[in-house]
Amino acid sequence: MARSQNNRRHLIVLTDPRSPISESYRTLRTNIDFSSVDQVTQVIMVTSSGPEEGKSTVVGNLAVTFAQDNRKVLLIDADMRKPTVHRTFQLSNIAGLSSVLSRQFSPDVAIQSTEVPNLYVMTAGAIPPNPAEMLNSKSMAQMMDKLREQFDAILIDTPPVLAVTDAQLLASQSDGVLMVINTGKVKKEIALKAKETLQRVNARMLGVVLNNVKRKASEDYYYYYYASNDN
Repeated sequence: MARSQNNRRHLIVLTDPRSPISESYRTLRTNIDFSSVDQVTQVIMVTSSGPEEGKSTVVGNLAVTFAQDNRKVLLIDADMRKPTVHRTFQLSNIAGLSSVLSRQFSPDVAIQSTEVPNLYVMTAGAIPPNPAEMLNSKSMAQMMDKLREQFDAILIDTPPVLAVTDAQLLASQSDGVLMVINTGKVKKEIALKAKETLQRVNARMLGVVLNNVKRKASEDYYYYYYASNDN
């Protein structure tokens, strides 16, 4: 996605809601809903196998589409090693996840409203020296229990699976996992390794979002596609 000079990530579901890509995000939201007939899917973790695959762009756009469906939505930036959500939504990053888990601020203080109705954000906060330990803490589990009572949907942006253990730890706090794969960058064996890593911690895989897939040879825009992992 193109970035402006202030490094803000553009959310296409807001800037071009009639585009095929925006429709793909709405289809993704619908597919997630249909996957939840017999199981609760309130907390959705979005990750990738490695860096620069587009996971933060996907989770930002997906959060907007859930909010546009008249649900109260919280987007948590749990990538405390390389946070970006505060730039996407042009929010302060002073009070965020790290400061809540270190008990500097309450969740109510750290949760910020956005320009999108029904959409709220908890940024990552200051980069801590021990993000994995913080995500695996009792404070994190207690916070998530309280947030489940306040929001219809919670989306979590995490670091890549194969880089650090953070995503594996957060999978236990989530009802389902979406993995973003850049089809032009990531080899099949790497993607499978990431999937197996998540499955080892009993993550419920909702599906895969294939990024950077051209629908036709003449089309240069990115296209996101939801693929079920039932097989």
